[in-house]
Amino acid sequence: DVKPAKGEPTVWFTSVESFAKVLSQRNQALLDLIAKRKPGSLSELEELSGRAKSNLSRTLRTMERYGLVELADGERGAIVPRVRYDRIMLDMPVLST
Repeated sequence: DVKPAKGEPTVWFTSVESFAKVLSQRNQALLDLIAKRKPGSLSELEELSGRAKSNLSRTLRTMERYGLVELADGERGAIVPRVRYDRIMLDMPVLST
């Protein structure tokens, strides 16, 4: 059992499949885009990414539940996505106990 130090981020996935789905190559590219371009709204991110706003909203809400992104309030009610981490480490057993 891992016991993170106080203030150390923790993200738990229920399965390898859920980890792979949330952090797919496409979603990793999205996180990279957000971190580098710092869009001021989902509409701006839609333009930058070429992904539909509804798809982005769903994906980012899932990532928010896992603590990977923050969705802050922006100007005129805009939702501003921000990436919370620049690195994720995976710690998982490969043998059953």
